[in-house]
Amino acid sequence: MNGNDYAISCCGLTRRFGAVTAVDDLNLDVPRGRIFGFLGPNGSGKSTTMRLLCGLLAPSAGHATVLGCRVPEEAEKLRLRMGYMTQKFSLYQDLTVIENLRFVARAFSLGQRRMKERIAANSALYQLESLHSRLAGTLSGGQRQRLALAAVTLHEPQLLLLDEPTSAVDPQSRRDFWDRLFELAEQGATILVSTHFMDEAERCHRLTFLDRGAMVREGAPRDLMNRLEALTVEIDTEAPRRTRALLGTQDWVRAVTQLGNRLRVMLMPDMEEPAEKVRELLGEADLQAVVRRTPATLEDVFVAATGFGGSQRA
Repeated sequence: MNGNDYAISCCGLTRRFGAVTAVDDLNLDVPRGRIFGFLGPNGSGKSTTMRLLCGLLAPSAGHATVLGCRVPEEAEKLRLRMGYMTQKFSLYQDLTVIENLRFVARAFSLGQRRMKERIAANSALYQLESLHSRLAGTLSGGQRQRLALAAVTLHEPQLLLLDEPTSAVDPQSRRDFWDRLFELAEQGATILVSTHFMDEAERCHRLTFLDRGAMVREGAPRDLMNRLEALTVEIDTEAPRRTRALLGTQDWVRAVTQLGNRLRVMLMPDMEEPAEKVRELLGEADLQAVVRRTPATLEDVFVAATGFGGSQRA
C-alpha cells in the first residue's frame, strides 16, 4: 500500500502530560474502508490517541496524517471530513432529538436543503422519527447511542473515531450498532473504534492493543489468537478456588481466570502435554477436575499483551 491507501498514518506519535507519557512512540497505519479496533486497559492511551488524531491535542513528539491532513496543523480542514463520537454522550440533553440533529447539521455547515435530506435519512436509518420531540436527556442508553451515531454521520464523514461507543447499551443494541458500522465501512468509511468487549473486537478487520501508551500487539483478530505466546487449557472443577490457588503456585502457569466452575489457564508455550501436566498436579492434590486443551481467545491475547498482569511489549 502507498500513503494514499491509509486513512491514518502515525509516526512516533507521543503525548506527555508532565511526567506521564499517555501515548508512547505510536507507529500506526489504518487502511481506508476498514474497521480498526483499539483495545487496552483503562489509562492505556486509547482516548488520548483519538484526541491527537482529530487535532484536539497537539503531540509532544512525532506526527500524524489523517485523510491526507497533518494534525493538528490542518485540523479545521479535517473537521468536515471526519466524525468523533466521545465515550460520554456529548449532545445537549436539554434539547430535543430534532433540535440536536439540526444543531449538529449547522455545525457541519450543511445547507437547509441538505440538512433536511440528511436528517430525514438518518432519522429513518436509526429509527429516530418517533423520538424527534423527546428531550435527549430522557432517552434510554440504546436510543442515545442511535442519536449520537445519527448526528456524527450527518455530514457523511470519510472517517469515524468512536471511543467506547457501546459501553452503556444492551447486547441487542450493540448488535444493531455494529450492523450500521459494517454498512458504513462497505460504503467506504474508515472506522477507528475503542472497546472493552472481546466479541466486538473480533468483528474488527484489524486490532491494536495498547498498554501504558505503547502499542504491544497489532494484527487481524484470528492472526493474533494464532500467534499467542502461551498454551491454553480449561478446567471444570467443583473446587475452583482451591484449584486456582494451587495453580498460582506453579511457575509454568502464566495466568488463571475463573468462569463460574471453570478455570481458563494460560501456560508456558514450550510445555509438552500441558493438559496432562495439569491433571497430574490436581490429582496429587486430590482435586477432581476435567482438563482439556482449548484454542486461544482474544481475551487471552489481551491478558498476554498487557504482560500477564505486568508490562510486556511486542
